[in-house]
Amino acid sequence: MWRKRHDTNDERERIVADPVKARDRTMNRAVKLLAAKPRSVGELRARLLEKLWTDAAIVDAVIEKLKEYGYLDDQKFAGDLALSKLRRKPQGRRRLKQALSNKGLGSDDIQDAVDAAFEKMPESDLIEAAIDKRIAVKGRPESREEMRRFLDHLLRLGFDYEHIRARMDHIRKGDRESI
Repeated sequence: MWRKRHDTNDERERIVADPVKARDRTMNRAVKLLAAKPRSVGELRARLLEKLWTDAAIVDAVIEKLKEYGYLDDQKFAGDLALSKLRRKPQGRRRLKQALSNKGLGSDDIQDAVDAAFEKMPESDLIEAAIDKRIAVKGRPESREEMRRFLDHLLRLGFDYEHIRARMDHIRKGDRESI
């Protein structure tokens, strides 16, 4: 049950009539959300607080219990997600960090995950894969405008400008072995 609060935001007030029932419902919802896909603590907290029949204290207790059970671990989640994203699509550090920060992860977890992922999959290999894929789809860039578009594409993938420029020089010269 909830009452409408009269304020400018027109938000609903949280009223937890039965804390035990609310905790059970929150735990069940958390387990269902985690069964659907892995989530960070921040993501799960936000999703659980969408419901008005629970409050922050109950959500925090449920999250702590899930951590005890080993169902929530932001470090492991960040590491797995970083590797998964790199395997699916070659991308640079900048884009990978952005993707992980969108999941509500802490900056330390993000940095550790990105460093570990790039140890397993070096950025030089990833940029080569991105270049090979782009050439396979669009062909080797011939004009100055095509080279600019190629460079822009690699920048959008989050690769470092210096890495891109070094590879672009080889592409411009037509040196296939160095790509």
